[in-house]
Amino acid sequence: MARFHLNFAERAMALNPVDLFDVRSLLTEEERSVQDTVARFTDERVLPIIGDAFDEGRFPRELVGEIAEMGLLGSSLPEEYGCAGLNSVSYGLICQELERGDSGIRSFVSVQSSLCMYPIFAYGTEEQKQRWLPDMAAGKVIGCFGLTEAHGGSDPATMKTHARRDGDDWVLNGSKMWITNGNLADIAIVWAQTDDGIQGFVVEKGMAGFAAQEVKHKMSLRASVTSALFFDNVRVPEANRLPNVKGLKGPLGCLTQARYGITWGPIGAAVACLTEVLDYTKERILFGRPVAATQSAQIKMADMARRITNAQLLSLQLGRLKDAGTMKPQQVSLAKWNNCRMAIDIARECRDLLGGAGITTEHAAIRHALNMESVITYEGTETVHQLVIGRELTGINAF
Repeated sequence: MARFHLNFAERAMALNPVDLFDVRSLLTEEERSVQDTVARFTDERVLPIIGDAFDEGRFPRELVGEIAEMGLLGSSLPEEYGCAGLNSVSYGLICQELERGDSGIRSFVSVQSSLCMYPIFAYGTEEQKQRWLPDMAAGKVIGCFGLTEAHGGSDPATMKTHARRDGDDWVLNGSKMWITNGNLADIAIVWAQTDDGIQGFVVEKGMAGFAAQEVKHKMSLRASVTSALFFDNVRVPEANRLPNVKGLKGPLGCLTQARYGITWGPIGAAVACLTEVLDYTKERILFGRPVAATQSAQIKMADMARRITNAQLLSLQLGRLKDAGTMKPQQVSLAKWNNCRMAIDIARECRDLLGGAGITTEHAAIRHALNMESVITYEGTETVHQLVIGRELTGINAF
């Protein structure tokens, strides 16, 4: 915990100017300190450059060292592996404050932490943990997560990527699509069909037959690297297989970890949009008065604050359940569905309140709205999460 300083008094004002229920008062001193630290980083290092990075379609890799130095990579994993050992609510607050900057920054941390470091920790050997986790926490080794395939992202059981045992190695063939960090990654956590069910492998950059190709022409998550991965008779040693899980519960367990963080991230995006619009509408004069003085604008912004408050309380309770060890995947589905829908709707409405100015990346709303088109889709589309809740309510699988 040495990387987080318990001196949040210097940020006495609530970080969220629309925190109408004083949700921040429900946080512990340590949780507030974590939030303050990441908020300062977002304000001072992310926001000054992120608009240009989005315009340029460039992930700001120069921030990775600072992100690692703050202990944000694998933040919930034990200190013995070089991680911060924070609780789940703190990890959620990290995601919230990073996504207040941009979904691409939060996605980088989420993938590294929940989809790459977590499976090594949860499903790997002690040797694998010691080999990779400290360097991943330090930002020296970047990971990506290879599950989704082009033919059916919402149905991973139909994956075509496969691995067959050949002596002391596994021979991997297939491809993966829509992989965050793919071209940045030093290692890929790849899930493949085997004769003994779906298994996970740590595929290293430079292994013969392994290639990554960056996806271009994106209109969303432009400040993030998205790739396709290709495996052509890639020989992976048995030492790189994650031995402690088989079947879909392996990758789905990782996704539950990542989706948890995603429930928090959109809160930050929504707060960024509403905060910007509150300032803009007080200064923008139409028909002789500020836009903020009109009933229509106030009703819209009040409703945004209502939805943000609901999302804050939902994610905070989810975090408390996770820290108590009682969180269920369907609870994560409900929160991801609610909070992503909340954020994308608020971003679009804020773009409207900004008028013509709202279509430029000089303002945050259009960037967050475009990013949320990806966030509401990846790691379970809105429809998939709705069906998860429907199954929970009725006991009938409608997939």
